[in-house]
Amino acid sequence: MNWNSFNGCGNGCGPSDLNGGGCHTHEYCGSTRIAEAQTDPHNHRFCGVTGPAIPAGNTHCHRLTGLTDFFEDHCHRTMDTTGPAIPVGNGRHVHFSRCATSVDDGHRHNYMFATQIENPIGNC
Repeated sequence: MNWNSFNGCGNGCGPSDLNGGGCHTHEYCGSTRIAEAQTDPHNHRFCGVTGPAIPAGNTHCHRLTGLTDFFEDHCHRTMDTTGPAIPVGNGRHVHFSRCATSVDDGHRHNYMFATQIENPIGNC
């Protein structure tokens, strides 16, 4: 997969534009769900920073891409478009992401997480 052909996992933000406006990003960290539960149970961890805000109606979303950590001989790619902004008070917000990793070593992992708040110590 690449940025030009990826359409997200249907989180409600509509078409994305890699050159979309916005002056903020979000940090994120998560763990995948366990895969190969019967033969080789394992999961992976991942962290990153989203791309800039992409306008979507009266809200916005973000693109993200990254890699998981390694387990034995493989890792996975993560790629998604977040859902819309979710207010958390004091003018701050987070986003939700739910998708699946790339297929590597014959399997994929599901994942879901909420981003951290944007710009936690100041204004953009």
